[in-house]
Amino acid sequence: MSEAASARSRQGSLAGVPLGPLEPMLRAWLPRQRWFAGKGRPITRLRLVSAVELLPPGASPGLLHLLVGVDAEGSSDCYQLLLGVRPNLPPALAPALIGYAEQGPYAGHAVYEGLGDPRLAALLLERLRSPGALGPLRFERDPHAMIPPAPAPRPLSGEQTNSSLVYGDSHILKVFRRVGPGVNPDLELPRALAAVGCVRVPAPVAWYEAELPGSEPLTLGVLQPYLRGSVDGWQLALRRLAAGADFTSEAHALGRATAEVHSALADALPTLALDPEQTARLAAGMTARLAATAREVPALLPYEAGLRGAFDALAASRGTGVAAQRIHGDLHLGQTLRASDGSWALIDFEGEPARPLADRRRPEPAVRDIAGILRSFDYAARSHRPFAPAWADDCRAAFCEGYARTTGRDPREDPVLLRAYETDKAVYEARYESRHRPDWLHVPMAAIRRLSEPQRPAHRLPPVPGGAAHPQPRPKPPRRPLA
Repeated sequence: MSEAASARSRQGSLAGVPLGPLEPMLRAWLPRQRWFAGKGRPITRLRLVSAVELLPPGASPGLLHLLVGVDAEGSSDCYQLLLGVRPNLPPALAPALIGYAEQGPYAGHAVYEGLGDPRLAALLLERLRSPGALGPLRFERDPHAMIPPAPAPRPLSGEQTNSSLVYGDSHILKVFRRVGPGVNPDLELPRALAAVGCVRVPAPVAWYEAELPGSEPLTLGVLQPYLRGSVDGWQLALRRLAAGADFTSEAHALGRATAEVHSALADALPTLALDPEQTARLAAGMTARLAATAREVPALLPYEAGLRGAFDALAASRGTGVAAQRIHGDLHLGQTLRASDGSWALIDFEGEPARPLADRRRPEPAVRDIAGILRSFDYAARSHRPFAPAWADDCRAAFCEGYARTTGRDPREDPVLLRAYETDKAVYEARYESRHRPDWLHVPMAAIRRLSEPQRPAHRLPPVPGGAAHPQPRPKPPRRPLA
């Protein structure tokens, strides 16, 4: 029997087995993971959604692919786990240990985080190089893409809401941890951009999904080219700050790159124009998020009324024709890469992972992405001692000017919309920092204090030379997104 056939036959029996001996160790291990969304909420139930052995029975090490439903107080999520199984764990893999199974088919074996094992990480790449189905798992690839065999894998360090593996210097695989039905934007949008010839985003070369009964496919992982020699925008900005160097030329170029991506997305996928009622609902959602965050982060309470003014102004604008389209959804300097030739790329189109997948796939005003980058300049400046407000202001202006150079419209010409999205982003940041990095809470709180103050009327900006009179994309009839 072939390896794939062995795994398929084994999958049928595993899928009906309760977590059993794995449950106690996963209950203890899951809340400690950076990507676990249920921080602070006790797990009430674990349930097995799917299980596939990616190696034949009895192989050592073994690789077990699980989709596990996790119910916590007020939430229910599904997580993708790739567990290694060995009778004896080498010292180098000790940090990856989850626990030892006391009974069941893995009794006496060490169970560990499989992505940290180079042998198992290499196996995952081989599955992607060879399209096909394995139980509910489906592996696909671009037939024209070259994926070299057996490059050395290494986990990508740093704070992530997913897990990433770099293979040699050629490719990077993002493994989604919290998954749900529907195509993930980090697969859908880069493929759509590639189809219209946008080179600012690495095109997926392979991906894998789960097909479960009664559900849309779940996107589980995406393999893309690794941009060797590039530097992420956050690290580059911090280096320039530390050296006392200017960053405005880079910010201007990043503004142009962001505008190119937005324009390509508007060409590739449906757009629409928000009517007054939709704009009011948009503002109401921001107001509701503010109220919920203020209950969770008491430091916001003194500023809640002032912050609400930004959302009230948006609702009162009764804006008609505000363009909405598919966007990045979680854009900041850490989601950008600058190559050695000075060109910029945008990465990680998943959107805010805490938001439901359906929300992340809805068209929104492009200014949401712009506000994210503008807030990121402020984050970088406030990480510097002493605080460098002029550096942040110069970068913000340069980015907006670069954006306008491509689109013909400066984002600052819509001050009500821009302020509302910057405020909404700062509120999100306050909740995030309160939950995950309390020592950083002072950064969004500084913006909260500024944004809660009454706003002076904005001065009209001079027109951009050569700009279009009506740069907003026109609504187009819906069409099926690229899967």
